[in-house]
Amino acid sequence: MLRITVVGAGVIGLTCAVRLLEAGHRVDVVARELPLETTSATAAAIWYPYRALPQGRVTDWAATSYDVFAALSQDTRTGVRMVLGTEVFTDPQTDPWWRSAVANLERVSELPAGFRDGWSFRTPVVEMPVYLVWLAGRVQELGGTITRLHLGALPSGADVVVDCAGLGARRLASDPSVGPVRGQVLVLEQCGLEHWWLHSDGPTYVVPRTRDIVVGGTADEGEWERTPSPATAAAILARAERLVPQLHGARVLHHRVGLRPVRPEVRLERSGDVVHCYGHGGAGVTLSWGCAEEVVLTVV
Repeated sequence: MLRITVVGAGVIGLTCAVRLLEAGHRVDVVARELPLETTSATAAAIWYPYRALPQGRVTDWAATSYDVFAALSQDTRTGVRMVLGTEVFTDPQTDPWWRSAVANLERVSELPAGFRDGWSFRTPVVEMPVYLVWLAGRVQELGGTITRLHLGALPSGADVVVDCAGLGARRLASDPSVGPVRGQVLVLEQCGLEHWWLHSDGPTYVVPRTRDIVVGGTADEGEWERTPSPATAAAILARAERLVPQLHGARVLHHRVGLRPVRPEVRLERSGDVVHCYGHGGAGVTLSWGCAEEVVLTVV
């Protein structure tokens, strides 16, 4: 049994903590932000490999996560559901590079006006406020701890430190290659929508949850501003309503902003007594279980 400190209490840090605890290690999670304060809490959290490389490793991690989420969807306490949806395109497309991670992707012929290609598949949709509470509870059930701690450097004293600091790795791991891609979303009242929709413009995504609908978004490179922009919100809603007219008139409940931790490639490697696991871009949820299982193998 190793004494392991996990830095970061977002979806990557908590998932790594769960798998490490299940492997029999002693695990303490430390983070500046507690789970419901993290960028993970803002995510629309639909399984979809977005802004994460390299393609081969990402596909493998995503496939593992898909299978775990499919199993978790059988437990209503997790906030995970398998939901059918459609991604649309204005031009013909080849199959996505992550095609092998999804068993049920099918081309669709009936498309909204203005679109020439598209595919549908059933994928996990994760209600993050529910799921993060469940995930943190799982850490504690297994004997782990979660503590708020402001760090000036990666901590010492453990056998292994697992660095899941996201954007914090710019400072904690002295890695300027990880930076923010700002994402703004709106949360709308649920108006009976059961099907998710994606389009690369913006990007635009409409993700139905049980009690609300997450609508996005933006991909603002290098932008650190966390205050929602009313003009941006109006543009997002207009794009979403063009894609899904059913949204017209739905009441806006919240505006939210998250900063995706983007890097040229996800960093998952060991350096001395530190295992780095950050730079998941817009695919933290999508890669979480696959990366966590590799972290368990890497700490030994």
